[in-house]
Amino acid sequence: MTSAGEMRARARQCLAERDVHRKLDSVRQLVRDGDALRIDTTRNFHPVPVGWPARPKLVPGSRVPKRGFASREGRAALMHAIAHIEFNAINLALDAVVRFAGMPERYYRDWLKVAHEEVYHFELVRAHLRHLGMEYGDLPAHGGLWEMCERTADDVLHRMAIVPRVLEARGLDVTPTIRQKLFAAGDANAANILSIILRDEVGHVATGSRWFRYLCDQRGHDPASRFQHLLRTHFPQGVHGPFNLEARQQAGFTSDELRQLTQG
Repeated sequence: MTSAGEMRARARQCLAERDVHRKLDSVRQLVRDGDALRIDTTRNFHPVPVGWPARPKLVPGSRVPKRGFASREGRAALMHAIAHIEFNAINLALDAVVRFAGMPERYYRDWLKVAHEEVYHFELVRAHLRHLGMEYGDLPAHGGLWEMCERTADDVLHRMAIVPRVLEARGLDVTPTIRQKLFAAGDANAANILSIILRDEVGHVATGSRWFRYLCDQRGHDPASRFQHLLRTHFPQGVHGPFNLEARQQAGFTSDELRQLTQG
């Protein structure tokens, strides 16, 4: 196979894979092959395929089962929703590798590393979901999580600004409270899994911050004003708190950006 030694072509195969088990295995194998792979930074992949499993069924947010903390069923619904977020995150990271040509090699290796960590997160959540008596796909899931990926598909700067620094950064804001509620409900295992995810997601958002600033520098943009412009473009109703300012600062948000967020 001619693409065996080229990392982005193989990442495309991972992205296109619909079977959950094969997708996870293919990402792990791609990472194991690691530095032996060459990277063609010039190739444009059109179209960029995304493989979704037959289950879960994707539905509007209003039709996703209620999540709670008091009952085993409610916690299972919560963990199913988190598993779906992590599965989306695998595809988001792979899409960042495949879709955008012309970036430095380090960019592609950074996002492959993120994809690998998202595989780990998904497997942690899925294992606990099974402990709660449920499999990924047993419940319907929110069908709109991929929308912003598609809306930022034409510009890597927009992607770096919005997907890691807004959508994924939201996890930095809400995870500590969810974790506390899981501890209070007696589900320490689920809470500890969220601690791992929170730790790693700081790094993922920081990866987005680093490449967003790189692109702003390349194009002569002021990062703070450009970020504010893109927030207004993609979120005209604003991005609402509360915000985990400490975690966001660790993830590369400047004081100006944090002030923009908190002041609306």
